[in-house]
Amino acid sequence: MSLIRVGVVVLFALLTIKVNAQQDTANIKSYENQVMIRANLDTNIESYIVKEGEGENEKQQIFSINNKTKLSLSIDYRIISATLSFAPKFFQENEDNDLKGNSSYTDFSVRFFPRRLIQTLYYKNVKGFYIENMKENFPDWKEGEPYLQFPNLRVQSFGGSTAYILNENFSARSIYTQGEWQKKSSGSWVPFLDYDLTIFRDKIAEQNLKETQYKIGANMGYFYNWVLGKNVNISPYLALGLGGKFSTYRDVRGDGTTKNAQYITLRMEGGLNIGYNTDRFLFGGRMNFSAYTYNQNRDRAVQNNSLYGLLYIGYRFAPPRVVENTYDKIQKKIPVL
Repeated sequence: MSLIRVGVVVLFALLTIKVNAQQDTANIKSYENQVMIRANLDTNIESYIVKEGEGENEKQQIFSINNKTKLSLSIDYRIISATLSFAPKFFQENEDNDLKGNSSYTDFSVRFFPRRLIQTLYYKNVKGFYIENMKENFPDWKEGEPYLQFPNLRVQSFGGSTAYILNENFSARSIYTQGEWQKKSSGSWVPFLDYDLTIFRDKIAEQNLKETQYKIGANMGYFYNWVLGKNVNISPYLALGLGGKFSTYRDVRGDGTTKNAQYITLRMEGGLNIGYNTDRFLFGGRMNFSAYTYNQNRDRAVQNNSLYGLLYIGYRFAPPRVVENTYDKIQKKIPVL
């Protein structure tokens, strides 16, 4: 079964099960009946690390994008949270195209929070990479000279995750989107599946290269929400996962035939969120990391690393009548909403 079919099955299951949204409890305050808008500013550092050799003979190439600052706009209402992210050119950190080439970044995600389930779907499009560790690979290279660039290297991902909160007194939404507020300190184990379809494209020496990868993984994470007083929380989390990757590509360096490969994947991610919350205003900061790796063969390993810090500010308000009425009409046809 392909990962696209997995996503369709998950969505169908959600749409056919009647699940009510989280209501206020002794431990959790819900803001589901308010519209929340947020602006997020983060340092998006995404890279692919290709390692070859072992021990002292190990060499690595770090393929990075040239956009280091990303802007995200989010809107939440009821159990839905949608976010659009992009890398504006007006940030100074995103302007050194002469040395590192031109990169583009777009990311759209939507999350659903029916009770203790968290369903995430996303699309990401990244284009334009350069080799970050030039000195390590080209000893004669000097600072201030152009980096080796891959302007046609494009990575598109369609994916998602399905998570379940084991502790009903824990609000993961208060960490993910601030759509709720945890009144008392609490933590929870969170098992989740992640899955995606990723397409790599490049053009080298007039050759069009394409590789399609399917990935699915099982993960277990632990989240804790430490509430300090009435308005402040500190929330660390850590997750580990094991999965499989299935790759299809055309061997342009060989006989040109289509080849398939399978890999075992390892994943680790974590982060720390510090937030301030009132019924109207909220703001805070977050530091997240993720590391994903697999061995292509005995002497070649690939890593996809992501590290970023994020600042956010948001505001909640009563929904306009047209928004509330439209949502209610949609909810009659799709009860899970």
